[in-house]
Amino acid sequence: MKNFASGQRSLGPADVALELRHISKRFGAITALDEVSIRVTKGTVHALLGENGAGKTTLMRIAFGLIRPDSGSIVIDGKPMVFTSPADAIGMGIGMVHQQFAMVPAMSVAENIALGGHGRYSFNRIAQRLDAVAKTTGLSVDPAASVATLSSADRQKLEIIRAFTHEARILILDEPTAVLVASDIRELFAQLKKFASHGGSVILITHKIEDALQHADIMTVLRRGRLATTASTHDSTRNSLLTAMLGVVVPDAGVDKPSRSIPSHQVISLKGITIRGLHGKRQIHNASAEVQAGEIVGVAALEGDAAGLLRVIAGRAITDSGQVSAPPVVGFVPENRQEDALAPFSLLENVALKDAGRRTGLIDWRKIRELTASIIHQFDVRGAQPSTPVPNLSGGNQQRFVLGRELENHPAVLVLENPTQGLDIAATTAIHARMRDARNRGTAIVFYSSDLDELAELSDRVLVIEGGAIQSVAPDRDRIGKLLLGMSRKQS
Repeated sequence: MKNFASGQRSLGPADVALELRHISKRFGAITALDEVSIRVTKGTVHALLGENGAGKTTLMRIAFGLIRPDSGSIVIDGKPMVFTSPADAIGMGIGMVHQQFAMVPAMSVAENIALGGHGRYSFNRIAQRLDAVAKTTGLSVDPAASVATLSSADRQKLEIIRAFTHEARILILDEPTAVLVASDIRELFAQLKKFASHGGSVILITHKIEDALQHADIMTVLRRGRLATTASTHDSTRNSLLTAMLGVVVPDAGVDKPSRSIPSHQVISLKGITIRGLHGKRQIHNASAEVQAGEIVGVAALEGDAAGLLRVIAGRAITDSGQVSAPPVVGFVPENRQEDALAPFSLLENVALKDAGRRTGLIDWRKIRELTASIIHQFDVRGAQPSTPVPNLSGGNQQRFVLGRELENHPAVLVLENPTQGLDIAATTAIHARMRDARNRGTAIVFYSSDLDELAELSDRVLVIEGGAIQSVAPDRDRIGKLLLGMSRKQS
């Protein structure tokens, strides 16, 4: 990846809004940041990318005065600064919107805006400030509204507005699209670009490479607490960014296209099924769908509404009515692997529990050991051996192991619930690659994800559950989001 500095005019102090120079930070024996330097220019959206634990949020918490660096300096508009608290950063025009919203639901919008402010509370004065923000940014919210009644998108909007009421010139956002649907994401970035076009600076902490490529001007990648690269969006690709994040060359996604030599045939048939969830709530009513061999079918649904369908396909639940046709062997990777897929024993014992008595009624420990070692090797369960206790593995390595254990029997169908939830980019990339490999060998993959970006990226098509119906659509994020909200089915 080409360094952003090359081929660009040199930046003077007037161009740079925020500079972090040689920032280092340790937490005990762990080095969170090691001599990291970045420059954020005025009028740009600057994406900060990296795996979980790469140091992204720690670096920005230092910039916002929440953490003191062990060494290094913060420079704003060419002047070195020492922040002892967020109040110092706010006073210098820095605002930060955290991933977990920092507001009091029982209070009004105006009261939440007033928190952390100076002087006596005045509803009229805050309303005037909100009106001024709306005129300059297009962001508006009712000052009298209770925060408890606001949607996730409106709560995030309120956090941004609160930063602007403190006259933020540099806005830091930590994973801002995590809770938003497609239409809200488009609106958010339109507003952020408007802010940048008037000379503001946006720092976008994200693990969503697609969001960064589409909306940012500059990319900075951290890897294991160090600066991996800074590049312009023009010089960046998804694979080049992944390579910078992971430290290994990531092959082009084009090699993951399914083989045309695999004959396509129906492996799952659902006809007129009705499924009830918790407390008798009807999730699906008189709906039909089918799945072919050698395809990845995503399932999109509001929280909780997909579990019944996936478990019916996996043979873990039954329908109230209708016909279900599925093969006798279906692999299943549940959302809660600790409770539903793994016992707190060794990897060897977990494979034995899955395989025990499959053919002879006796456990062949030599064979189980060989099988466990093969899963560890084939699925890159790092730092593990057959005797390793499951609790000693990271979440990503646990998920690799569960997936490998399910695939070793070559199931015709593999069902997964939120397979990469909570995993870092390296583990997510590995899981996606294994899912595509299985698809390319003819396995039918059915998976639910709460991440619409993941559904759109990984699926060949998507089954959308809404209003008790199942609709098969192309993997288009915007369309899926609209259907989940029950918007304009006629347009679908």
